[in-house]
Amino acid sequence: MLTRTDQGDHMAEPAGRVNDRGREDDAAFAEIIAESSDAIQELARAVRDLIYDVLPQTVEVVWPRQGSVGWGTGPKKFTEQFAYLMPFQRHVTLGFYHGGELPDPRGLLPEAGGRQVGGSLTMRSLRITSLEQVHDPALRTLIKAATLTGVPPIRE
Repeated sequence: MLTRTDQGDHMAEPAGRVNDRGREDDAAFAEIIAESSDAIQELARAVRDLIYDVLPQTVEVVWPRQGSVGWGTGPKKFTEQFAYLMPFQRHVTLGFYHGGELPDPRGLLPEAGGRQVGGSLTMRSLRITSLEQVHDPALRTLIKAATLTGVPPIRE
């Protein structure tokens, strides 16, 4: 969809939908997981709840075209976001933009991962298939470290 600016020019509709009102505003998130099974929706919601438990001021951005959601200290994908989630048929993927820099003594993340074109991100992700994984204290610790690694402080 195109939108019209004051000068009559056309510009693309923004790709991401920003939620800076917190966990209770879950309409856009619900759209991303709506086609998933009940079990996958439960996993996705549990991960989302954990993110908000660790950092209540999280800024959430839902990317409908990509079928993903990102969380950060601000809405900018590669500079202010620390994690993302993508639902799949049998699991959800939880990724960390600076995953290669995170302390991970339990080895939850793979040792190798993707790099952004500019080479500044050390992306890592894990497949989550059970609520037990979400409730593992090591995952909470990893998320906490991600909120402090490679992103600016939360805006007050």
